[in-house]
Amino acid sequence: MKILIKFFVLLLLVSLSACSDLTSINENPNNVSETHPQLLLTQIAHSAFSVQGRSAMYASRMIVQTDGENAEQYYRWNRGSFGDYNRLRDVTKMMEEANRIDNDVYRAIAKFFRAHYFYELTLTFGDIPYSEALQGELTELYNPKYDTQKEVFKGILNELAEANTLLESNNDLIAGDIIYGGNPAKWRKLVNSFRLKVLISLSKKESDTDLNVKSAFASIYNNQPIFESNADNGQLVFVDQDGSRYNEFNSSSYGSGLYMDSTFVKRLQDRKDPRLFIFCSQTRNAKEGGLAESDFDAYEGGDPLAPYAEVNDKAAQGDASKVNLRYTTDPTTEPHNLLSYAELEFILAEAALRGWIAADAKMLYENGVKASFEFYNMHAKGYEGYVTQAAADTYLMENLVDLDNALTTEAKLERVMTQKYFTAFLQSGWRMYFDQLRTGYPYFEHNAGETPPTRWIYPESEYLQNSENVSAAITSQFGSGNDKIREIPWWLQ
Repeated sequence: MKILIKFFVLLLLVSLSACSDLTSINENPNNVSETHPQLLLTQIAHSAFSVQGRSAMYASRMIVQTDGENAEQYYRWNRGSFGDYNRLRDVTKMMEEANRIDNDVYRAIAKFFRAHYFYELTLTFGDIPYSEALQGELTELYNPKYDTQKEVFKGILNELAEANTLLESNNDLIAGDIIYGGNPAKWRKLVNSFRLKVLISLSKKESDTDLNVKSAFASIYNNQPIFESNADNGQLVFVDQDGSRYNEFNSSSYGSGLYMDSTFVKRLQDRKDPRLFIFCSQTRNAKEGGLAESDFDAYEGGDPLAPYAEVNDKAAQGDASKVNLRYTTDPTTEPHNLLSYAELEFILAEAALRGWIAADAKMLYENGVKASFEFYNMHAKGYEGYVTQAAADTYLMENLVDLDNALTTEAKLERVMTQKYFTAFLQSGWRMYFDQLRTGYPYFEHNAGETPPTRWIYPESEYLQNSENVSAAITSQFGSGNDKIREIPWWLQ
């Protein structure tokens, strides 16, 4: 009898063990419910800081296409994408995990990425889902309302202010950080510098007492840590391993239909700007004719307004420059900046010209130029001699560069924005285009009746899945049915 009882006990234990094993087996290892935010941060940062493609460079008069008509080049685009909401879902998950382990550093960085992506989205469209966005998984709210662009900007600035506070006295090492190697003080500088970028975007709203952009800008500038040198750049450094190389490395299209824009080349030539040699390759005819790499006459671009077949003929004849092939042959060429020290100095120079801060606009402007030269001196392998400190000093005395030669505040602003524009070659995404919409500088060539568009049409998916809310947003901004690319959103009014 005892043997029989022992047998049944053993059978029960084996049965329970089997059930436990089946439960473990039925857990999907690819769909875990919890993870450390560091595992999310690496991919989120890599995606946010990567080169954002070429569309902005077509629209911003830097490159032209010769093997087809490019919608961005001819200002004939239509619908935009809500793809950034997919990236924001990852940020939302990182925030949830940061809250689960009660970690302020990851909360702060999540707030920064939320601010970054919502900033990009609202500049692209105007009003967007913000306060009710990304709540489908938690509350089953799948059709969020659209917040006004003003409320979105207020939310962005609040989130950045909160991120700064969370980082203020935090020295925890940030695991998974591929941008600053885990240094929270560096992230705090980025957060505050980005706050200044958002505020300068609202220069047309200087009189809005609800926003107080001028005093908010001055308070951050005077009281918070911001970028102090290129060592603070918010940049992604590339390494020569799979998945981490420069985005355009081995790109076949750079060797076929992509050429420089003639207006961009001419701006650099007119100022005797040696960054021309870093951005462009010599024309075939110039190279075969023996012109030196440092000869400004060795470079030429294609007319951005001409039919692409006409530009293709010019290129085939050897009279158009390609983008410098180092971008496709060097897997670790210069880092990509989401926000750089050079850009910040130009932001501060603009603020000084507008009277937002008590600072020397010329000094800030020259700091920006020198920082750009230093950046390429550090990273453009083989071209360091063109962008030395001495070269920067000489360049700043050029007639079209010297800020003292600009006799009005508006003329000085044009020079600041032009130099800021030069720093955006294969950097900073659509920033240069949005800057031009806001300030008018530098001038972008366009055909009659085809001025640079001011926004994108909402995605078709919104008309299908969230039609009531998107229709209400269009009507409140532009009038019923006016979801068009040249309607003027709030930030540009």
